[in-house]
Amino acid sequence: MEKPLSISLACSALGRRIALALLPPLVARLMRLWFGTCRLEVRDAQEFYGRLERGDQMIASFWHYSFFYLFYYLRGRHAATMVSASTDGEYIARLALCFGHQPVRGSSHRRGFRALREMLAALARGLNAGIVADGSQGPARRAQAGCILMASHSGCPIFPVAWAASRAIIFHSWDRTVLPLPFSRIVLYHGPPIPVPPDLSAAETEAWRQHLEDELNRLYHAAWQALGKGPHDGNRARRRHAVAGGRQHNQPSGQQTLHI
Repeated sequence: MEKPLSISLACSALGRRIALALLPPLVARLMRLWFGTCRLEVRDAQEFYGRLERGDQMIASFWHYSFFYLFYYLRGRHAATMVSASTDGEYIARLALCFGHQPVRGSSHRRGFRALREMLAALARGLNAGIVADGSQGPARRAQAGCILMASHSGCPIFPVAWAASRAIIFHSWDRTVLPLPFSRIVLYHGPPIPVPPDLSAAETEAWRQHLEDELNRLYHAAWQALGKGPHDGNRARRRHAVAGGRQHNQPSGQQTLHI
């Protein structure tokens, strides 16, 4: 029985290698076609793009639900992005490469400190960075400390970003991953930079972590409210539980909109 089992395992490994080689480039092409049909409204991005034009470094931070579209939106920026060290994360890492990003494997649960050091090394080489604030396993929309530690040690400010879509598929995953439908309207908010000081105590780290979480959620709610929707309210979503409504969040003040 050992030989058939070994043959089966070899075939399985070969199939996975073929899938890893073929699927990410194919998905990237489909994403470019798919997302290219959407009407994008970028709000409050002057400081973000000004920093890019000056060549000043930054750390873009966002919630996990939004990473698919942000891979596309930030394409060609050559940013170091932290990707889960899981087996499934290999597909995401290769997808990141297709959009010109530099994946660093790790998470808060696996290889976290090593990945943080690699991200800091990438920043030291002059790259920008992108990090999912709520990590690879959540809880959803609750910031973890990794982004704060990275900003504190590197001296690079954090730029939070969140978006919403008028029509979208919303997956039954822990983060409610959002996939905008073709020809949908997307509203994307950039928040003001968050400059994190060095040499933080544990209490100060927690205070900055909470500040990042609050700012990301402010932008998140503002984006959905700009479309007249509650959080994660996609027209095509099939959900077992009603989306929680809740209090209104203030729209970012003095906003300016760029239509793309």
